Amino acid sequence: MRRAGVELSVVVPVYNEERRLPGSLVGLGLALRDTAAEVIVVDNGSTDRTVDVLRDQRFPVRLLHCPDRGKGAAVRAGVLAAHGRFVGFCDADLAASIDALPAVLHRLRHGADVVLGSRAHPGSQVRARHSVLRQLGALAFRRAVRSLVPGVGDTQCGFKFFTHDLAVAAFEPLRTTGFTFDVEVLARAQRLGAVIEELPVRWIDVAGSTFDPLRHGLRSFTDLHRIRAVLDAETRPAPLLVPEAA
Repeated sequence: MRRAGVELSVVVPVYNEERRLPGSLVGLGLALRDTAAEVIVVDNGSTDRTVDVLRDQRFPVRLLHCPDRGKGAAVRAGVLAAHGRFVGFCDADLAASIDALPAVLHRLRHGADVVLGSRAHPGSQVRARHSVLRQLGALAFRRAVRSLVPGVGDTQCGFKFFTHDLAVAAFEPLRTTGFTFDVEVLARAQRLGAVIEELPVRWIDVAGSTFDPLRHGLRSFTDLHRIRAVLDAETRPAPLLVPEAA
């Protein structure tokens, strides 16, 4: 639910992030110091000291617990609890640099409904250490996803922001709880007539990702077929034509 005075809500899904999260929260605090913002950390069943680390932070955060496992489930819980005029999410490792936030806000304030960090953008600086297997898998995935989300070069970068009304409309019916949730969210946004813009990011592959190329990669392709079936079975929604209120 929107709350007056909050312009931006940033959701950070976490699972066993006691080591990386403190530094990321400091970075977020610095990046948001001149913005009326809230940070929502959604714990997805951590078994380490993640929750204790959050309690020790001086930077104020809202902590939510999401009992449904999966990154998509955690992000959905945070988005639907957000108070901001704009709402989005970033990964706990801040692989996509948050120095792009001013550009994100500028685009959202001037007509975009969705702003995506895109590693495929020609202006992006990408430093990746992925294995050959993961690189090939990512290439095949991008090709497979084109028919579901045409015109979007990078559906999987963990740096996406929305107007509040569009976010609620796209996330509320979300059925994909795992890593492929971005595809369903963006497909739903396009069906709602959203103006989607990609912007360049500085992206550095950070060690510690929970994504497994074999286990999660194979499931991602299965998820694409299921997402298509789910969307095909639904009545196509009317475009979200009402301008987002200031």
